[in-house]
Amino acid sequence: MKDRILELLRQESGYLSGQEMSTLLGVSRAAVWKAVEALRKEGYTIDSAPNRGYHLDAPTGRLSAREIAARLDGHPWAELVQVLDSVDSTNNLAKTLAAQGAPAGTVIVADSQTGGRGRMGRSFVSPPGVGVYLSVILRPEAPPEELMHLTCAVAEVLCDGIEVASGLRPGIKWTNDLVSGGRKLCGILTELSLEAESGHVQYAVVGAGVNCDQTLSDFPPEIRDMAGSLSMLTGKAVSRNALAAEMIRALSRLDGDLVENRQEWMDRYRRDCVTIGRAVSVSRAGETRWGQAVDVDDRGALLVDFGQGPEAVQSGEVSVRGMYGYV
Repeated sequence: MKDRILELLRQESGYLSGQEMSTLLGVSRAAVWKAVEALRKEGYTIDSAPNRGYHLDAPTGRLSAREIAARLDGHPWAELVQVLDSVDSTNNLAKTLAAQGAPAGTVIVADSQTGGRGRMGRSFVSPPGVGVYLSVILRPEAPPEELMHLTCAVAEVLCDGIEVASGLRPGIKWTNDLVSGGRKLCGILTELSLEAESGHVQYAVVGAGVNCDQTLSDFPPEIRDMAGSLSMLTGKAVSRNALAAEMIRALSRLDGDLVENRQEWMDRYRRDCVTIGRAVSVSRAGETRWGQAVDVDDRGALLVDFGQGPEAVQSGEVSVRGMYGYV
């Protein structure tokens, strides 16, 4: 009932009376009133006026599976979206569901995370009401060596989704940070599970956290000079439900052509990667080296010239001069 009432209100630019809705839906006016009240409790702003009826003032600012599904508009993943108020980690829950047989396209969205994780085991600050924290299950039929570019492809499609939702296209700091104005907007974490006998990938979980509405003072002091949000950089509020829907739509493109179109994904990644051509420091195994990032290869490794020709860097901490406080 709530879904049908919500759809009628979305379609009407003005007011729609309770009597009109009860007639259209074949229910009592009391049932219409109860459904409207339930929608209000979910965060929808529905105005009511005597002799006029009801009007949907604006989409809810709260994350809502119903809102996200409506924006996906018939997309095959729309019915696989789960929205939670809080979770320790969307990736953790997605991995549990994947191990239990959840299909590709299962999406976990959370308003906050109590144990959000990033690359190299770092924590990812995930407060309520200001971000989108999302994980998707993929089931690529390929050995892991054919998926070395997965994180790069994820970063690229998320740039697309963020641009559609906000008008801002981020750059990519190798390997998995989306940035703009020298500040980090989004972190990405991809995790694979392998089948013991075949060595093929059983599932991949792709997680991303996007800062939407934080102000500078919302960030902890230790990351305040490097973190940013979409509202800070665009000067306007961003609908989190619209952003989540566009992220899901973008990630679904990986379900079919991740392996077949690796060259295309990597060509696009290189165009958006702000690390290429910059001075960098690379810290691995207790050693720090300085060089020039010259390219990213087709497996997603950063090629760095340390003075004797390019070397492939596939792990470690890479700092880019002029970004995140590195001078």
